Amino acid sequence: MVALGGVDLDVVPGQIHGLVGPNGAGKTTLLGLILGLATADNGRLEVLGTPIRRVLDAPDDVAGFVDGPGLYPWLTARQNLAALASLRGLDTAAEIDEVLDQVGLTEVADDRAHGFSLGMRQRLGLAAALITKPRLLVLDEPSNGLDPIGKRLINRVLTRLAAGGASVVLASHRMDDVESLCGEVTILVTGRTVFSGPPSKLAAESGELDYRVVTSDPPAARRVAADTRGVGVVDDASGRDHGEVIVVRALVPALDELVVRLVHTGIAVRELAPVVSPLEAAFLALTAQQEPDLNGQQETEAGR
Repeated sequence: MVALGGVDLDVVPGQIHGLVGPNGAGKTTLLGLILGLATADNGRLEVLGTPIRRVLDAPDDVAGFVDGPGLYPWLTARQNLAALASLRGLDTAAEIDEVLDQVGLTEVADDRAHGFSLGMRQRLGLAAALITKPRLLVLDEPSNGLDPIGKRLINRVLTRLAAGGASVVLASHRMDDVESLCGEVTILVTGRTVFSGPPSKLAAESGELDYRVVTSDPPAARRVAADTRGVGVVDDASGRDHGEVIVVRALVPALDELVVRLVHTGIAVRELAPVVSPLEAAFLALTAQQEPDLNGQQETEAGR
């Protein structure tokens, strides 16, 4: 069974490149190839100008992790970073404190890693990658287990790293992370690329979307929406907002016209947001289009 085939990935310096796809699409396999943890049977892989032909052949200035960071559980956070620095021949005592601060682990620097939460381990894994000053950073689900504060810290670090000229490749199931961070995104389905380009281009191809609309006069807003060309009223929102929120389906130009008509009628628009993000809607549409070609075959977990 082919884990990856027909994949063409080109990441430029200073770019955060998102890698998304269903479970079993080949994301982890691709990240492992970039990190030199595996080799491909065919094709060509070049990382930072170096052809990768065998395991552990990646350049020294490539760092990251797949399937979670590898840590020494009985060492402290500081000792984990010191051990890595020693293996790399680095003298980075001051920089260890700096990267621990960047990922928000200063207060637990001398705590053993075995007691860390999933999110703390993710942040320590990122710190371990940063200590090597990578020109290419490869991360598998970096926001996994992170609370909002931790996610903001990680996003800030990745944005700063890319602004300094490094390249970042990250695999994520979180479409909000991909939309906010990534200048380019590649979608894999069953080991093949079905889209590669800016998220804005992908979102533009999503067609009609459902939008949640909160106004000062829901019954009147519903009537205006029903009378607006190109706008369909899907249903009232369920739950505690039932009756206060309407959901409409429209292309962006029709949605703009609806807003103009609501304001002209004297109805205040208090909230307007997609029920599903444009990127996620396009992702779902693209992956659904590939389902008839699967012939019931699913990639094994080992080929992720």
